[in-house]
Amino acid sequence: MKYQLVSGLETHVELATKTKIFCGCTTAFGGEPNTHCCPVCTGQPGALPILNKKVVEYAIRAGLATHCTINTTTHLDRKNYCYPDLPKAYQISQFDKPLCEHGYVELESGKRIGITRIHIEEDAGKLVHESGYTLIDYNRGGVPLIEIVSEPDISSPEEAKEYVEKLQLIMRYIGVSDCKMQEGSMRCDVNISVMPEGSKEFGTRTEIKNMNSISYIDKAMRYEYERQCEVLNDGGKIVQATLRYDEKTGETSVMRTKEDAQDYRYFPEPDILTVVIPESKVEEIKSQLPELPLEKLNRYIDELKINPATARLLYKYKKVCDFVEKVISLGASVKNAVNLTTGVLYSKLPTEEDKENFALPVTAEETAKLIKLADEGKINITLAQQTLSKMAEEGNPVSAYIKEEDLAGVDDSELEEICKQAIENNPAAAADFKGGKEKAIFALYGFVKKATQGKADIKKADAILKKLILG
Repeated sequence: MKYQLVSGLETHVELATKTKIFCGCTTAFGGEPNTHCCPVCTGQPGALPILNKKVVEYAIRAGLATHCTINTTTHLDRKNYCYPDLPKAYQISQFDKPLCEHGYVELESGKRIGITRIHIEEDAGKLVHESGYTLIDYNRGGVPLIEIVSEPDISSPEEAKEYVEKLQLIMRYIGVSDCKMQEGSMRCDVNISVMPEGSKEFGTRTEIKNMNSISYIDKAMRYEYERQCEVLNDGGKIVQATLRYDEKTGETSVMRTKEDAQDYRYFPEPDILTVVIPESKVEEIKSQLPELPLEKLNRYIDELKINPATARLLYKYKKVCDFVEKVISLGASVKNAVNLTTGVLYSKLPTEEDKENFALPVTAEETAKLIKLADEGKINITLAQQTLSKMAEEGNPVSAYIKEEDLAGVDDSELEEICKQAIENNPAAAADFKGGKEKAIFALYGFVKKATQGKADIKKADAILKKLILG
């Protein structure tokens, strides 16, 4: 029997506030174990939480960016469980009245993955298992999270991957999180079930916990889908359970049978008052939202006429987009601004993180000056590429590499003489081009570029060479 995969994700995003959700401890990543904590975030008797206002604002921003309704009257709840990563034996979270509800993330296909809710909560500490012992670092305990719970609208690992990538982009664009999965600031719990194709009734689901890599999400979903199909085809039943994914074996295994909401014994948090948010505050936050990723991608393609594949290379990195748009606003052509960025500057930024940070010592102002020289035909594109490469490495202005004499170019009569020399020195290439081998002309271009030290206008040289060869 063929089965349809059904999946929904619970995505935990650490918010980029400077202090924790209920105390003044730093949220900085790293640090010696148990040095970023205090009596509040370690649950000491008598220590009372105070809600960080910025956490609520960031969560509202995330909700608005994902088309959610904002509950302007909300409260926090205690989620009770006994586990050493939270020493007070409960987590302050939200249950029946989340801050944001009923939103969606749109995929490029136009399909919308529904968002059930976004709520705020505190993160737990980190457990480190070494030599048969479990060590606890409470630095992460109390770091503010939003949990984004999707509807079971995801039908394939490919959709899950795109959904997580889109969510990651949105959170980065609006500045609420860096979403570095390798540092744990974005983690996903993946819920999976299967049902016979054509059925309307969902199967029993399992939950794969704490996935911190998009590629592992993809692999874990594929494995768990195959496992569940095999169990059902063999006449067995799926047991609702919480699973872990082993990156080394590529397999899932049971951590514990799945808890239900009643197991957590939720009740309103007595130490924190009801949160009331003025409508004017929601509108203020909404007015401050930047252009969102999918909007930017569509604008690049539809209005700026950037090739769709190239537009996708740009829009994923907000700082790169800001740089390119500044270069264009200073008068550089869209085509050269985009091509030199993705061609030259990307070669200096080998990793995704490098592109996200975009920390090259080159300014938009100097880049625009350089590109305008190419746009106006004062230098050729090859020289522009070479110069921008040096600028990105050394941080010097255009004037350090291109002098006034470099802008003189090559006059038409001199260029014609050089083209004649190119043909005389490369008779085989000229004959091949005349015989129909169009690529043979590149050898002649090379001669012209070398003879003019890159100053020649290759479009003019092309016309002269073809006239001399073909008559």
